[in-house]
Amino acid sequence: MDKSNSFGIDIPFVQLLGFELARFEGGESEIRFSPKPEHHNSFAVIHGGACMTVLDVGMATAARSVQKDMGVVTIEMKTTFMQAAKGPVTCKGRLMHRTATMAFTEATLYDGEGKACAHATGTFKYVKRLPTGTRSANPLNVISTD
Repeated sequence: MDKSNSFGIDIPFVQLLGFELARFEGGESEIRFSPKPEHHNSFAVIHGGACMTVLDVGMATAARSVQKDMGVVTIEMKTTFMQAAKGPVTCKGRLMHRTATMAFTEATLYDGEGKACAHATGTFKYVKRLPTGTRSANPLNVISTD
């Protein structure tokens, strides 16, 4: 896969959902999501879990944008749903504050008319990116949050 216009790393779940990264710099991110019918709930709008995923990825990407060699893991996330989200949607993430090991972020999900549909805040821990596919470097394939 060509990572030049992607998230810079292989994230299979993000690829499955079809997220497109439009901004990834200076503590800011922008992700575009054109949901398919299988991303909808029984009301024919974007499922809350899909909304939360794009918000989570938007915040994580904003945190990673200032230190691209590191990964981040979600420690805490709070989401507020304001109105039903109908696609395509755009998520704008922002790094509000960081320490040596933690990132404090927010993201808003907008519909095609620019109306805010959902907002989230999140705390992420910076972690060193470990080699994948080798059990010798990380025998238990564990990502520590301590």
